[in-house]
Amino acid sequence: MSILTKTKILEKIQKGDLGFKPMIDEFQLQGHSIDLRLGFTFMILKSWHMTPRGRESLETVHVDKYTPEYFDIIELEASQYFDLLPDEFVLASTLEKIKIPTDLMAVLYPRSSTNRKGLSLDLTGIVDSGYEGQLVIPIRNNTRSRTVRLYPGERLCQIVLEELTENIENNRKSKYHQRDVIDGVQKEKRDEIDFLMKGDIKGLKEKFGIKLT
Repeated sequence: MSILTKTKILEKIQKGDLGFKPMIDEFQLQGHSIDLRLGFTFMILKSWHMTPRGRESLETVHVDKYTPEYFDIIELEASQYFDLLPDEFVLASTLEKIKIPTDLMAVLYPRSSTNRKGLSLDLTGIVDSGYEGQLVIPIRNNTRSRTVRLYPGERLCQIVLEELTENIENNRKSKYHQRDVIDGVQKEKRDEIDFLMKGDIKGLKEKFGIKLT
């Protein structure tokens, strides 16, 4: 397998094989990876729920069952933020819906700036060939006393795209597809941060969108 560089990534996007909605911007496109932005949906695991038998603990629930009774689902508005409390764990959506063609797969990694905030993203792994939809990111605040403020639209993780030796026809779609998913900042990125703080992601995309020829 070979890793796609910036030029090849743009070629795949131009052909419509590789897709992002909303479209990625110049801050996200790296030499051989693509940064993904944090979305507006957060899922907080509940510790209990009511049943006909009474108040039952959910501490031993298998969290691969992403159904509403196991989570409090928070949908933020533009300009709102999410304070992640010390030692708190949440699931969050990516801003982008992605489409991976059948001749590629992706590997997902946290950004180094995310780690420096005291956050861990336990998500290093594979995004399957043919996958379509938003990604769900597990986020934990590993600090003991510091609340970490998260802004929808900030770049949190990255994907590296790799070519496969043959196409795989599995056409996986996100199970959240139908509801869109129930410090180390460098000075030259100040414009991006200003847009995020105002909640103006649309303006960011209009000003810094990648121009395809």
